[in-house]
Amino acid sequence: MTENTAPSFDTKVVVVVRDGLAAWQELNVTAFLMTGIATSAPALVGEPYRDADGTTYLPMLRQPVMVMSADAETLGRARAKAAARDDVALAIYTRELFTTSHDAANRAAVAEVAASDLDLVGIALRGPRNAVDRAVQGAVFHR
Repeated sequence: MTENTAPSFDTKVVVVVRDGLAAWQELNVTAFLMTGIATSAPALVGEPYRDADGTTYLPMLRQPVMVMSADAETLGRARAKAAARDDVALAIYTRELFTTSHDAANRAAVAEVAASDLDLVGIALRGPRNAVDRAVQGAVFHR
């Protein structure tokens, strides 16, 4: 593959954040959700970067990430559709996680709420392109 040839991916990565969040919340949610996606499959992460001076930088995901936004209802539907499929990796971020201070507290906050009652402020999905597209139907590109 040459530098000018764009690779074709059989999966798609999408983050959907809830409408109406503060800018810092949108960024926080996106960053946390992407850690879940990045750890979901070893082949997602590329090689380390190196500049002309030889400084090495951390590797990043090998494929593009689409960032979208949606209302609470659309987020809930997208979560349910993704959760119903074995071939879609799913990460969630709930409103309660803005108030917790560590990973164990985050998991405990989610564990207290039934899936259909989660107050979602963001989700991230990775899976077959058509499945992800169907799951996030109704979401729009983030502006």
